[in-house]
Amino acid sequence: MFTNKHVIIAMIVAPILSILAWIAVGQLTGEKPHVARPGQSYPLVEKSNCRFESGACDLENEEFRLRLTFHEGDAGQEFVLSASHPLQGVVLSVGEPDLESPPATMRASDGQGLEWRLALGSRPGPDQRIRLVARAGESSYFGDAGTVFLQPGSGGSER
Repeated sequence: MFTNKHVIIAMIVAPILSILAWIAVGQLTGEKPHVARPGQSYPLVEKSNCRFESGACDLENEEFRLRLTFHEGDAGQEFVLSASHPLQGVVLSVGEPDLESPPATMRASDGQGLEWRLALGSRPGPDQRIRLVARAGESSYFGDAGTVFLQPGSGGSER
């Protein structure tokens, strides 16, 4: 079988052609990114740093990025949200995954709408979820993330 040169060439070429066909189909039929349309809602993807004790949680949709961190200081415990684009407003809730908790409005801490803060009464537990909605450019971006990234020992308060 391996003495026939046609079989050897076919064994080399077939995987290359299958990979090229997979890429071509993705390019032809895959969803193309588009500019956010006013009045529409877009999901934010929870990045991998939200799932381990990293001290920060990134939520993204193409070039729109939010970074959520937890700070403990003289003013108390608070969430700090940094955005890649100026935001018009942010609401955030922390609660159990299967229960709805009322959202709280974050306040802008800079004049550009790129940094937002929310004071907390206590550090969220490891089983709780963070849900947020951010408004930017008349569009809404919504996300859901775990709280593992801000658990003790993650270094979130030292950053």
